[in-house]
Amino acid sequence: MKVYNLACPLDHRFEGWFASEEDCLAQQDKGILACPICDSTQITRMPSAPHIVKTSSTELVVQKEGTGNLSGEVMALTGKDHSQLEAQVQAAFLKGMHDLMGRSEDVGNAFAEEARKIHYKESPERSIRGHTTLDEAESLRDEGIDVMAMPMIPAFKNTLQ
Repeated sequence: MKVYNLACPLDHRFEGWFASEEDCLAQQDKGILACPICDSTQITRMPSAPHIVKTSSTELVVQKEGTGNLSGEVMALTGKDHSQLEAQVQAAFLKGMHDLMGRSEDVGNAFAEEARKIHYKESPERSIRGHTTLDEAESLRDEGIDVMAMPMIPAFKNTLQ
C-alpha cells in the first residue's frame, strides 16, 4: 500500500491509500479520486515522507467490549480494498452530515437559548444547530434537553445558510 497526502483546489487536505502509484494515477484519470469534503476531482499530491503499508490480504479486526476497549466495539480494515472502502465511508458520512444539516435551522450562537425555548414550548418544535460551550451543553443535558455534538466541517459552514 502507498499512502499519499492529497489536496483539492479549495485546499481540503486528506490522505489516500493506494495499492500502487499506478492505482492512484488510474483512479485520478478515471475521475473516481475525489475530495471527501467538496467532491472535486481536481486532486494534487502534496509533498510527504514515504509511507508504505505492506499487507498481503484484507483482514478485519473486531475488538468487543470487555476486551480492553472502554468505548464498545472497534472495527479496523487493512488490505488492498481499504482505499476504496475509506472513500466510500467518507462520502457516506459527508452526505449524511449534509442531509442532517440541511434539515435543521442554524441558530448560531443562540443555540442554548433557542434549545431551551423549544424544550419549554416557548418556540415551535424543530431541529436546530448552532454553537455553544461545553459547559452550556452539559447544562442543557442536565435540564433534560438532548444535545448532540457534531464535528464542524468547514465546507458546510457557508453552504447551509
